Amino acid sequence: MEEDEESLTHPLLNSLSRSTSNNTSQVAIVGSSVSPIESLDYEIMENDYFKQDWRRGEKIQILQYVSMKWMMCFFIGLLVGLVGFCNNLAVENIAGMKFVVTSDLMRARRYTTAFLVFASSNFGLTLFAGLITAFIAPEAAGSGIPEVKAYLNGVDAPAIFSLRTLFVKIVGSISAVSGSLVIGKAGPMVHTGACIAALIGQGGSQKYGLTWKWLKYFKNDRDRRDLVTCGSAAGMAAAFRAPVGGLLFALEEMASWWRSALLWRAFFTTAVVAIVLRALIDVCLSGKCGLFGKGGLIMFDVTSANVAYQIWDVPPVLLLAVIGGIWASLYNFLQDRVLRIYNRINERRAAYKIVLALTVSIFTSCLLFGLPWLAPCRPCPSDTSEPCPTIGRNGNYKKFQCPPGHYNDLASLFFNTNDDAIKNLFSKNTDAEFHPFSMLIFFITCFFLSIFSYGIVAPAGLFVPVIVTGAAYGRFIGMMFGSHSTLNHGLFAVLGSASFLGGSMRMTVSLCVIILELTNNLLLLPLMMLVLLISKTVADAFNGNIYDLIMRAKGFPYLERHAEPYLRQLSVSDVVTGPLQFFNGIEKVGNIVHVLKTTGHNGFPVVDEPPHSVAPVLFGLVLRAHLVTLLKKKAFLQNPVPAGVDTFAQFSADDFAKKGLDHGDRVEDIQLADEEMDMFIDLHPFCNTSPFTVVETMSLAKALMLFREVGLRHLLVIPKVSGRIPVVGIITRHDFMPEHVLSLHPSLAKSKWKRLRVKLPRGVKII
Repeated sequence: MEEDEESLTHPLLNSLSRSTSNNTSQVAIVGSSVSPIESLDYEIMENDYFKQDWRRGEKIQILQYVSMKWMMCFFIGLLVGLVGFCNNLAVENIAGMKFVVTSDLMRARRYTTAFLVFASSNFGLTLFAGLITAFIAPEAAGSGIPEVKAYLNGVDAPAIFSLRTLFVKIVGSISAVSGSLVIGKAGPMVHTGACIAALIGQGGSQKYGLTWKWLKYFKNDRDRRDLVTCGSAAGMAAAFRAPVGGLLFALEEMASWWRSALLWRAFFTTAVVAIVLRALIDVCLSGKCGLFGKGGLIMFDVTSANVAYQIWDVPPVLLLAVIGGIWASLYNFLQDRVLRIYNRINERRAAYKIVLALTVSIFTSCLLFGLPWLAPCRPCPSDTSEPCPTIGRNGNYKKFQCPPGHYNDLASLFFNTNDDAIKNLFSKNTDAEFHPFSMLIFFITCFFLSIFSYGIVAPAGLFVPVIVTGAAYGRFIGMMFGSHSTLNHGLFAVLGSASFLGGSMRMTVSLCVIILELTNNLLLLPLMMLVLLISKTVADAFNGNIYDLIMRAKGFPYLERHAEPYLRQLSVSDVVTGPLQFFNGIEKVGNIVHVLKTTGHNGFPVVDEPPHSVAPVLFGLVLRAHLVTLLKKKAFLQNPVPAGVDTFAQFSADDFAKKGLDHGDRVEDIQLADEEMDMFIDLHPFCNTSPFTVVETMSLAKALMLFREVGLRHLLVIPKVSGRIPVVGIITRHDFMPEHVLSLHPSLAKSKWKRLRVKLPRGVKII
């Protein structure tokens, strides 16, 4: 499983990225379409209008701001909890109706009709999910976790948090999961929570009449980032009814910046989710939710009996963790390769995307219906607490084609939702329920179907498929050890899921808590910790975690927590590329328009030169969006002299606040007369007079740490000695990317940090 030293992104992405030179704007695959992306700026613009900002106001305004943050977290938790419950309710009822009709036809021995109903239902549901995703919101395809994680790292992409993306994410996920694809709804729920948080905190919308003054307080990237973090935590909490696990998931996997105040708000948000789910679940327990009943992943409460294990149970668990880590790293490797192939297909017209999704659906339906015929019929146990064979939608004993008094164990797994299949695998006192051959078939089928199902043009998560596959693997290992262990097969299934999750997702603390909240059993904690640590360590020897691989395949310029060793051999001046574009403190309108139209830069140094200063001096940094606002307002001067009070009074702090989820005004849309092009703009009041700067001799690795930890979009490079131009360049996110650095200094490729690899012979390399 050697990772090739080829480019980490698709060739189209490479060519487009190169064409942007040193711009902060690039392109990436967002959902299932190639879209432009840009960096976020978490730095406060400390210009003259910042003094008018509400943060410098009275205590009552500060109280309003803090209260609004807590109120927004409450509404995020409330809405995400409602959406999470409705998702489960819809999936269980839609899929349940399909399984009930198919099972009735099977009992009537109308096998062909049963297959046609089953396959056509899956086909129609997948077609519907593919159509709305391809034509309404391609950004909703996939799990959404890589996109949200990239956003929280400082990478913005258009429409990933739009209202239409939210709609397609919810409806498409319900449809695709109900269509028996081996995909999950946890990832889409994380994206859904982030969408809800972004929409609530976008600072108002004139289009929808949401222009309440208090909402304008949140028109900056920093506050939106915090709300999106809370939304992602709420989404994971709603997916598994795991409030603490959701909080830790956001901390461990999603967020690039974290502080104690955000911890409290995220905890409050997930607590609201848990309360909402508990209240709605109580309604369902009274039988008012149709086929939902007691099903759904948020309803797990298994292996709650006391768990006793001895010291001789540890070696089988260690073996399970090691092998699970190897299988999970192979899973990541194959998923990465398949996703690259899918990316090439998804570049084409929407018809190609939909045909791919429908092909996967037909293939999945054939396997799910055909493979149970290979499993032998097993007699119903005499001591079971539920009807055998199962009557209705869910249960452990599906009759399928078997005679009365018998059940098909493989059909009991395939002819259920993924949630119910996991519940069957996790259930205790069922050691004799499944045959090893059936479990092996189920494991291999889920392993490969989950790989080929992710990446189609539909909302699709990875968490649940990995849990299903790991549970089947763990239960098979438990069958192999048999009487050599005191652990029941349900516990082996739980530990197998942990090994696959740890080896694929590479998380430890959050996964441990999520699984414990799912199974409601703290006695599993020591074994769970052991399995997660070992599986993660083993898998780390082969490749990265699945979400990082997906982000790299999609082309997101994600900044890692560590700096590559070769970055320490370079200074910032080694990666600064020209030509540098800067403005004078009082600049001609025509020059500003020309630079904005001919470059894609989002920040420009402002330099004062004689006669406005004794010597050339760096005054500050002005943003493209602010320049466009100045041009739109036509705050022009007839002569190159400092602006007076009248010009300053034309604006307020709100004029320079970041717009909503759209990308604001464009310079191409502004009409200027010829005489206006010869006028001037005083940029001094609109500059950030204290931008972050580094000396040109600073280590590139040190500059990366500063850039990432502060959450910058621009980092100015100043000369080490005076007497030169006061700024020699600007470093953006693009300048830290390995592709850019190694293209400038290819001799450093041998110094690139590599993981330990298990290299396969050339003849057996996959794809």
